[in-house]
Amino acid sequence: MGVPALFRWLSKKYPKIVQSVEEEEPRRIPGPNGTEQELPIDMSGKNPNGEEFDCLYLDMNGIVHPCTHPEGKPAPETEEDMMLEVFSYTERVVNMIRPRKLLMMAIDGVAPRAKMNQQRSRRFRSAMEAREKEEEKLAALEEWKSMGLPVTDDAAAGQGKKAWDSNAITPGTPFMDLLAGSLRYWVTKKMNEDPGWKDLQVIISDASVPGEGEHKIMDHIRRQRSHPEHDPNTKHVIYGLDADLIMLSLATHEPHFKVLREDVFAQDNKGPKVCNKCGIEGHIAANCIGKPKEKPLDPASDSSWTSRPSASTSK
Repeated sequence: MGVPALFRWLSKKYPKIVQSVEEEEPRRIPGPNGTEQELPIDMSGKNPNGEEFDCLYLDMNGIVHPCTHPEGKPAPETEEDMMLEVFSYTERVVNMIRPRKLLMMAIDGVAPRAKMNQQRSRRFRSAMEAREKEEEKLAALEEWKSMGLPVTDDAAAGQGKKAWDSNAITPGTPFMDLLAGSLRYWVTKKMNEDPGWKDLQVIISDASVPGEGEHKIMDHIRRQRSHPEHDPNTKHVIYGLDADLIMLSLATHEPHFKVLREDVFAQDNKGPKVCNKCGIEGHIAANCIGKPKEKPLDPASDSSWTSRPSASTSK
């Protein structure tokens, strides 16, 4: 489970802890019949970020959810297409870091009892909301037809098509069994064909292993630290969307540990939240100890007054 707004607060208070990741773009060469052919990225080459890493840990639920039901673009139609999206995104993350020793993929297993009740209620609620949304859509189409208005081909095609239920991303479902088997096949293929994967140790902890993905990763790191041949200068990178990875990484006491995640600020168009009392970011008005911001004497000289509706324009 994540810690709300922890990453946002940390990055605002300590902006130098955030570092951008450089990605190598695939090269294109002329192919047969005048077409362009894309060359795959050579992971065995030097890291474009100027730093080499030993271990990469992937919290796979942060990859599976965006690939199976993405926001802002159409979702994959079949589960086979979802597997291809997972492979593509996983390879992109691996090419960013280029681990030299270990790659661990951890999928959430059966959660502890304390979290199981919350998961159950949340999934029941999402299933009920999806069913109500589908019923409203069908009722709107029937009303549209009864009025004699034309129905587009896309709407007619989607009328009898059942949407994919994201609750399938649960331990014990056929989808999770397909995901685990597909990942094992894909990893074996990469290790046999890609020179960057040839000497890499890959661990796949699927949904049959109990525990959340990030906690299974931390258990593995703690076991490695107790090994007599453990190198204390090992450089670790963990990928995930939950902010609790920051706290878990600090708890490992490893000197070289980084957290890889998407840039959420580039996707947020609402602007920074400021205190309503003093106008400074980082706290709310209830916790403000600063000086209240001064109100301008001339309303026409302050742009904030333009957001107030005048008597002639208010409705």
